[in-house]
Amino acid sequence: MTAKANNNALGALFILLATLCYASMDAISKFLVADYAVGEIMWIRCALMFLFSWFIVRRAGLVGALRTTRPWLQFTRSLILIVESAIFVLAFRYLPLADAHALAAISPLLVIALGVLFLGEKAGLARWLAVAAAFAGVLMIIRPGLRELDWPVLLPLIGAVLWALYQILTRLAARHDSADTSLIWAALVPLVATTFVGPIGWQWPTFAVWILMALISVIGAVGNYAMIKALDYADAGAVQPYNYTLLVWATLLSVVMFGDIPDGWTILGAAIVVASGLYTWHHDRRVAAARP
Repeated sequence: MTAKANNNALGALFILLATLCYASMDAISKFLVADYAVGEIMWIRCALMFLFSWFIVRRAGLVGALRTTRPWLQFTRSLILIVESAIFVLAFRYLPLADAHALAAISPLLVIALGVLFLGEKAGLARWLAVAAAFAGVLMIIRPGLRELDWPVLLPLIGAVLWALYQILTRLAARHDSADTSLIWAALVPLVATTFVGPIGWQWPTFAVWILMALISVIGAVGNYAMIKALDYADAGAVQPYNYTLLVWATLLSVVMFGDIPDGWTILGAAIVVASGLYTWHHDRRVAAARP
């Protein structure tokens, strides 16, 4: 497959859509995990997400969409995705939504480092400074919540490592396969994997819960597709500052859905996060315009 030219601005737009979808999905998952087992939530979510993903790639057909020259790469990234998702859903049972995402905000730094090491990407000083500034904003947000460290705080940190690996492998897969292929693999492998644990602790959902399950499945499929498209158009490191907007969306949803009112440090930190993303976008567009 011929690699397309990078378009960091378009990649950033897809990242913003993906982070909004992920934050919305996580907020609903936090509501559901209070009454339903993690395995059950993931099983139903994966089943519905597979159906929606199949609808997206229906023109190529299931067999055609699954055809890849790198099956082990697609399998590994898809398995990492479901493990990472399950870890975060479990974290939402113990931690506020915004706190979990704040702790996971180390992920963009890991992606930039791994992208340089394994993908041969370049990270200029401006990009590193933008990510560092965004991370400083994250530290302002989590500062009040780090006085007592308990085991649940390890969950989003582990999830952050897996999320970074998933993005690196997705960028690598984009060099060989189409976005449709990566999407359907990321839907099928998790469905098969969760089938082994989904029936454990099964509790039949109410009609309202089925609606919420369907909603997060559609949102999740759209978010996955947007993330895949973002990493199809742009270097993994180039779009990392925009991943911090996930924390902004999560904080807003925490207020609306759970009544978690952010303090002044959270507002200031979120402002720095947004500013760092806007600065990186402006810098990338300026560099692109200056190229002959």
